[in-house]
Amino acid sequence: MSDYIVKPDPADGRLTRRVTGLDQEGRQIETDVVVERPFTLFLNGQEIVTMMTIGDHPDCLAVGYLLNQNMLRREDEITAIDHDEDLGVVVVRTRRKTDYEKALRKKTLTSGCAQGTVFGDVMEKFSETVLDPAAVLQTSWLYSLSKQINLTPSLYLAAGAIHGCVLCEGDQPLIYMEDVGRHNAIDKIAGYMHLKDIGPEGKIFYTTGRLTSEMVIKTVQMGIPILISRSGFTAWGVELARQANLTLIGRAKGKRFVALAGESRIRFDGDPSAVADEAPRHRRKSSLEDDAA
Repeated sequence: MSDYIVKPDPADGRLTRRVTGLDQEGRQIETDVVVERPFTLFLNGQEIVTMMTIGDHPDCLAVGYLLNQNMLRREDEITAIDHDEDLGVVVVRTRRKTDYEKALRKKTLTSGCAQGTVFGDVMEKFSETVLDPAAVLQTSWLYSLSKQINLTPSLYLAAGAIHGCVLCEGDQPLIYMEDVGRHNAIDKIAGYMHLKDIGPEGKIFYTTGRLTSEMVIKTVQMGIPILISRSGFTAWGVELARQANLTLIGRAKGKRFVALAGESRIRFDGDPSAVADEAPRHRRKSSLEDDAA
């Protein structure tokens, strides 16, 4: 198994709760469920948003959210990140004075579990971003990454009802974050990369969630040229990926995948006949829906 820099900790007692109920035959059962809690983010003295999250890596979630909303600039100096777990509050403090009152008034809801928010100026940054045209994805890496990530102990395998995102390089998964909303998981990785000064060069992004416009926009904003999902696509997600020359691969399960944008980066060095089909226990609800379609 790969050595991750960060990976899920399903044994963390703060993240799941044991509850009792009945099964389809009326028998009493116990099962683990994911705990979600409110998280209110402040930038300096201004309240920005309250979101629902599992509560791990609050500093990364806060910084990644602000970066992906263009409220925090790459060159900004972060002077402090204060977290009060009891109150569910994180305050990010910067040397630059900030005021996003107008942007907050015109925020737009976007698709996704727990609904993320994207502000009007995000698309301006999206259109200006140039992704590395020389980046490469070998299909042998894709097969290896899918297998390694599926076999990694996770909250999804322990309790379900959660999304995962993984930053990878070559055939090596590096940073694996989970949350109740896929936008939270990707923001955590964006924040971690910023705080640890990890660049997008040579990186691949993997998600368990759908390839929506929000996922494409955030991946492009992070400067990562390749986005892979085990789930399906939305039409706008595909259109935006083609505009940005983002390599977009979905329905990546076992030996199968579909590429709908940036296909020129793919190198077919893997042998699909040598790859086993995905085990049923790793198939998520969205994967089953895509198979049926």
